[in-house]
Amino acid sequence: MNARKAFTPVTDAELDQARHDPAFRHKLFSRNMDALLVALQKLRNTPRSAGANAKQIREGVELAVRLAELIQAAADA
Repeated sequence: MNARKAFTPVTDAELDQARHDPAFRHKLFSRNMDALLVALQKLRNTPRSAGANAKQIREGVELAVRLAELIQAAADA
């Protein structure tokens, strides 16, 4: 995965496709989770204040959980 690629939000069309296509759902989840983990790792290695980084890492983890919930909800629909 290209670590410099900008994050692209999941679209409604992708969520709709994920509802009907388990292989696409897995690919969508993997692609977005990988991008998020790369960003979190990069943030961990950034020499900023520990408090600011910790807050951003928490927000990233919350996004990861929310993404997983959206993908799971699409699978259950």
